[in-house]
Amino acid sequence: MSGWDEGAVYYSNQAQFTEASSEAEAATASATASRHSVLLKFKEFIRNFEKEKNVFPYRESLVNNPKFLVIHLEDLLSFDSDLPSILRSSPSDYLPLFETAAAEVLAGLKMKVAGDSGEMVEPQTGEVQILLTSKEDSVSMRLLGAQYISKLVKISGITIAASRVKAKATYVQLICKNCKSPRTVPCRPGLGGAIVPRSCDHVPQPGEEPCPIDPWIVVPDRSKYVDQQTLKLQENPEDVPTGELPRNMLLSVDRHLVQTIVPGTRLTIMGIYSIFQAANTSTSHKGAVAVRQPYIRVVGMEETNEASSRGPATFTQEEVEEFKKFASNQDTYKVICSKVAPSIFGHDDVKKAIACLLFGGARKNLPDGVKLRGDINVLLLGDPSTAKSQFLKFVEKTAPIAVYTSGKGSSAAGLTASVIRDSSSREFYLEGGAMVLADGGVVCIDEFDKMRPEDRVAIHEAMEQQTISIAKAGITTVLNSRTSVLAAANPPSGRYDDLKTAQDNIDLQTTILSRFDLIFIVKDIRMYEQDKIIASHIIKVHASAQTASADNGPSKEENWLKRYIQYCRTVCHPRLSEAACAKLQSDYVDIRRGMRQQANETGEAAPIPITVRQLEAIIRLSEALAKMKLSHVATEGDVAEALRLFKVATMDAARSGINQHINITPDMANDIKQAENQIKRRLGIGNRISERRLMDDLTRMGMNESMVRRAILIMHQRGEVEYQRERHIIVRKI
Repeated sequence: MSGWDEGAVYYSNQAQFTEASSEAEAATASATASRHSVLLKFKEFIRNFEKEKNVFPYRESLVNNPKFLVIHLEDLLSFDSDLPSILRSSPSDYLPLFETAAAEVLAGLKMKVAGDSGEMVEPQTGEVQILLTSKEDSVSMRLLGAQYISKLVKISGITIAASRVKAKATYVQLICKNCKSPRTVPCRPGLGGAIVPRSCDHVPQPGEEPCPIDPWIVVPDRSKYVDQQTLKLQENPEDVPTGELPRNMLLSVDRHLVQTIVPGTRLTIMGIYSIFQAANTSTSHKGAVAVRQPYIRVVGMEETNEASSRGPATFTQEEVEEFKKFASNQDTYKVICSKVAPSIFGHDDVKKAIACLLFGGARKNLPDGVKLRGDINVLLLGDPSTAKSQFLKFVEKTAPIAVYTSGKGSSAAGLTASVIRDSSSREFYLEGGAMVLADGGVVCIDEFDKMRPEDRVAIHEAMEQQTISIAKAGITTVLNSRTSVLAAANPPSGRYDDLKTAQDNIDLQTTILSRFDLIFIVKDIRMYEQDKIIASHIIKVHASAQTASADNGPSKEENWLKRYIQYCRTVCHPRLSEAACAKLQSDYVDIRRGMRQQANETGEAAPIPITVRQLEAIIRLSEALAKMKLSHVATEGDVAEALRLFKVATMDAARSGINQHINITPDMANDIKQAENQIKRRLGIGNRISERRLMDDLTRMGMNESMVRRAILIMHQRGEVEYQRERHIIVRKI
């Protein structure tokens, strides 16, 4: 029974202000009259509002769905200009009136039915829940202050937690423990409690014991209940000012809105900004009776789809024409790639891959319920200072929805979802992580190699199946995470080492590598001409940056690209043409044959496997290239470009660093053999030595350093030695 009397205000009916009673009665009478006239207006609106001639939307929807009725405030305004303003200013008074009006209209619209005795009786109509919706702009969560209390507000955000469903009493049945007289007390909606009177109004008979103070006992079985659930709504990640923590707001939903929302959904809600007395206030606030906590009682809710999650979803006619005109140009692809990270010099193929990632392929639902992902995942692996993090930052700014995170500061729960215990109710609830918050967008993960292996395993499912399954603390659920992943990583030794094999340079598991559609190895090549051009480009960027610092907002170009990406993702879902399918099939078979041949020659498997996932990757790239041109069919040209990108990226990474074993001259082989013998003499089985020290000792004996390195690598591949402590220590096993 706990919870009904929380935050209650106790009072007794004392005869005060008797001289002003006549004025008060007059005021009450006029208020009643105005409430009655408002009730009639509401009934008139539901019954007689016409969208077109002889089309009565609210009347029809009420008959079809008698449980709830969605009201557009714009329609209410066009019907009567006063109704929306009184609804906005005091919604908690007039919404119950609106619901009563809807129930009465519904009773009037229904036919009489035959009762038990055969007579025609009025049909039983339940309560009708009124849900409000409006096209106005939402208010920022940070601006909600005391002036909004008890007013209608509209805010948008992302749900991060949903509690279990509770039963909330609307009418509490009380019984006096002395005289057993019953009484029904209404309960305030939302998170408020019931106001229980202090005394019983039973007049005692002569010789009967009078009722004591606080005689009431709650009878739970006879009370009336509705479903209620609390949600936690957090600001959209893109609306949070830099360096600030995102704010969140408590929402209370009831009746038909219960259990319609899972964590990670983007919402726009209409609600009444209300206050409640928190049950478990801290000791410092125990005496502060007047301090209340805000929450929003939801009276209307709409899910924001992924396309319209940022900025207006509707595109003006001029914009659409401009986009179509731009897409019909011959060099659309080239222009878009030039707009990707213009401050970074070179890296043309990486820019093309990032353009494909931003546009994405087409998501497909098969007849048997299997969903195929349309999002493209890209991994940039290479030397420091090759603008990897700059690419990630650019994507974070440009993608309609994006979350940026760094590998070392991210845990598995922070990336996927965590189960948290609520401090007040002691029950568990789910809170979505970065992959859930970026649903329908891009997750940028920097320092991907620094993540702990057990955390990296957590995003396997999110990258391929695009869901996150949770089975913790009695909560078993599946969350959506339809995101692209753009990751940047360094090789284990910091720089890309050409003397090592690709396996040693790409120190990631095969399972995660096969989930990336494109893997770029970005090297810092020292070439005089190129260095000169890069230096002049960077100096120019720094020199011209002073003029741009005046306006801090996003540039027009950037905004245009974001809108174009949004438009393409909303409108265009391309498919492969027949000719493109045939070309793709033959090319994929050729690539597999080449990889098999290479494996036979070198005697070891490729570090990056070429599997069916890679075939799907090429399909997605082809679709993304078609989407850029707003074409609904991916042609042979798109497939050829997708294959070229795939070959420059993933195929080069798969081939890199392997060829050194093929063309070894007899002299080199002899040197390597000698170095192996020396290492075996220096190191007993089970002993360990620092790699640096071993290299120094052997080079002092007159051996070539690169030959010693190769000898250690070959022994490592044969399993004779193993590395420890980030490859600083060598231990002999056999």
